[in-house]
Amino acid sequence: MSDSTSDCTKPYTAVTEAEVEALVRGICFKTGPPRRLGVEVEWIVQELRAPRLPVTTRRLEAAYAALRAVPLRSALTIEPGGQLELSSPPAASLMECIGTVSADLDAVRAVLARDDLGLVGVGQDPWHPPRRFLRDPRYDAMETCLDRTGPAGRAMMCTSASVQVCLDAGHEEPGPLGLGRRWWLAHQLGPVLVAAFANSPLAAAEPTGWLSTRQLLWMEIGPDRAGAPPLDMDPRTAWAGHVLDAPVMCVRQDSGPWDVPEGLTFREWTRSRTPRPPTREDLDYHITTLFPPVRPRGHLELRMIDAQPGDDGWIVPLAVTAALFDDPEAAETAYRIVKPLAERGLSLPAPHNPLWLDAARQGLGDPELHETAVACFATALDALPRLGATTEVTDAVRGYRDRYVVPGRCPADDLLDHLRATDGRAHGKDSRT
Repeated sequence: MSDSTSDCTKPYTAVTEAEVEALVRGICFKTGPPRRLGVEVEWIVQELRAPRLPVTTRRLEAAYAALRAVPLRSALTIEPGGQLELSSPPAASLMECIGTVSADLDAVRAVLARDDLGLVGVGQDPWHPPRRFLRDPRYDAMETCLDRTGPAGRAMMCTSASVQVCLDAGHEEPGPLGLGRRWWLAHQLGPVLVAAFANSPLAAAEPTGWLSTRQLLWMEIGPDRAGAPPLDMDPRTAWAGHVLDAPVMCVRQDSGPWDVPEGLTFREWTRSRTPRPPTREDLDYHITTLFPPVRPRGHLELRMIDAQPGDDGWIVPLAVTAALFDDPEAAETAYRIVKPLAERGLSLPAPHNPLWLDAARQGLGDPELHETAVACFATALDALPRLGATTEVTDAVRGYRDRYVVPGRCPADDLLDHLRATDGRAHGKDSRT
């Protein structure tokens, strides 16, 4: 959500349709041996003494002003609703990535605690309605655009949080670490990660009927903005076509509000050249306004995992995902494990197919997803020592497996159990299902 490029739309060097396709193919998939790993962790900022009370705008502004003075290795950004995001630099190993982000989070929490604020890991704010914190042309335009498809866009902007794992695209050649295999695996393993780490069953303090309401929001935004391209073709060809045929969210201006066209694709913009010819900078910006579950940005950004509870809960999905992609033996095993799930997608792009819907709604209550998750966690646990994971990290993954995966649960079930215990309410049903 906090992706950005320069607001300046100069120089006005127009790009043609053919140039756009060539640029997308060249910049979005950079191949080579998987050597780098990253993670982006988003958090809801809350009052430590009264978590159900909204944090005022004044207190958030003061907290972020203090945080900007803290030296961090990770990039600190702010989401439209005031959520906090740390984006790690590319790391040479899993443990380097964990060490960097853990140290930065310790520093951030220490500053927030001085103002009686803290970070909570949950996929969607369970208590508060969407509320804009950031006011700038980008988010004004985004809100206008997303409002056309309903309330999901505002909720996604202002109340959601995730753990996004970033992986190298892989080798050019076939094989378990090849680009084509990793692209396919990311989309087929995606629903398993949704189900295993679902942690957003509430909205406005009520059960929604979904274990990952955050994933539901992405689906409701629609396939043009938040969907994947087809998997039955070369990844570069598929993504370039998707970028060209996706609707333009906004046309940036040097001053004043940005234009928000309706129904204008980037392909049509290159042909019509109105309201002005699109530039390379417009293309770069357009790509940041697309939110598929797997987004190629030179590397692969896996965006489907809900934010996790606990100070270090984010480490488990990071470690599991890294193990299943970057260890060759584990990647081959994971491919075989998830392959039977593919037919449940009915050849429809993620996440707008039955498999992803079942993962978001039922989590590991779905028998096939449960069986697959158990096998994937076992594979990851075997691989983690080969990636240099410490005993502490491996034990955290094992503990998560034993607490959640083996019994067929996820953190969302804990939130629902707590709600039942305090309010006596049962798991509700969403009227949209």
